[in-house]
Amino acid sequence: MLDGMVSGNRFRGIDYIKISVFGFAIAALWGSLHTIILPLRLLDFVAEPEKNTYLGLLTFTGLIVAMIVQPIAGAISDRSSFGWGRRRPYILLGAILAMIFLPGIGFSGSYLAIFTLYCLLQVSSNTAQGPYQAFIPDLVSQTKRGLASGVKSLFEILGGVALLYPVALFMEHYSTGKGGFWLWLALAALAFVLLVAMTITALTVREQPGRGTQLPLLSALKKSFKIDVRAKRDFIWFLLSRFLFFIAFIAVQTFALYFLRDVVGVASPATATARFSIVAVAGMLASVYPAGLISDRVGRRPIVVGSGLIGALGVGLVLFFPTSYPAIMLCGGLLGISFGAFMSTNWALATDLVAKGEEARYLGLTNLATCGGSALARLIGPLIDSVNAHRPGLGYSVMFFICFICFVAGSLLLMKIKGVSTKAG
Repeated sequence: MLDGMVSGNRFRGIDYIKISVFGFAIAALWGSLHTIILPLRLLDFVAEPEKNTYLGLLTFTGLIVAMIVQPIAGAISDRSSFGWGRRRPYILLGAILAMIFLPGIGFSGSYLAIFTLYCLLQVSSNTAQGPYQAFIPDLVSQTKRGLASGVKSLFEILGGVALLYPVALFMEHYSTGKGGFWLWLALAALAFVLLVAMTITALTVREQPGRGTQLPLLSALKKSFKIDVRAKRDFIWFLLSRFLFFIAFIAVQTFALYFLRDVVGVASPATATARFSIVAVAGMLASVYPAGLISDRVGRRPIVVGSGLIGALGVGLVLFFPTSYPAIMLCGGLLGISFGAFMSTNWALATDLVAKGEEARYLGLTNLATCGGSALARLIGPLIDSVNAHRPGLGYSVMFFICFICFVAGSLLLMKIKGVSTKAG
């Protein structure tokens, strides 16, 4: 347990921070890579008309790797019996490997090299992330999981934006031919944040010694993806809804830079993308903590459904006003409110639905939806390029329409969840 203070009201405010800080680093890593670094780095290796296709295929493959690795890491973690806990050994291992692989993004001299290093980063990051996600069900009482999920999501949101603007400035210099120094500066900043968060987590989170059942490795792997569909029907509806939400959120994030560059015609796409993201983060910060707190009182489902409808409104604005910069910024704010409320409340719902004793495995299985939706969102890239080839800019409108449908359908699927787990406690 966390300093022996998990039971009852002895779980203090600082303890929520201790179990959330690693999420800050993971969000900083992937937010900067996916939004700024990789889209600009790929332009060194791929043809301009095919940039969306290559970016989509790269991130699609990496996320399939993540979708496989995270539940396996979680299942092995659940069954571990290390003296210093079931989770931290894997967080330490995964973070160290990620810091080793990260410089490969700078050293790579071809698309194939970038592809390989990106997949290795996904393996290492998700080796840490699967076990890390089990801190809340391990250490926090069910009546406080909405609050804990709100704090976790708040740190992830802050992590996603903390380095985004400086990284955008570094990469703006890099993209204008001012040398690789700026790329290395961006990668070094990500590695430093990961190192600090890993160290804080390893030194301050105190788990009980692991008492997992010592299944053989092969048996643990076979069970990693098993779900009792009949007994966990609510969990299946949850996964399908989360899958659709992430298609919508990630598609906008992935192709925002190219949309602002090709359709809106901004002079500095990286900086404009960072500004869009900062507006979105302002919306997230306004909603993430209160949404998790309120869900402890009124239930998870109403908040998540509302977040989906707000997201649909945001992308609908861009469909009607695709070249209006104010409309695009307003879209960013609405998507931020939607994503903040979704992340805190949807994750609290996930912790309510997991099977006892298999928390990390089940939360790893949510990655089937998270990474599956994120991966499918990346495959919209070839569709964008294909439609744009017939009518420039139309492919992005098709993307926003798909996002609108996903938000609405994901909200409707949540209505299928009938169990008491839609409310706290």
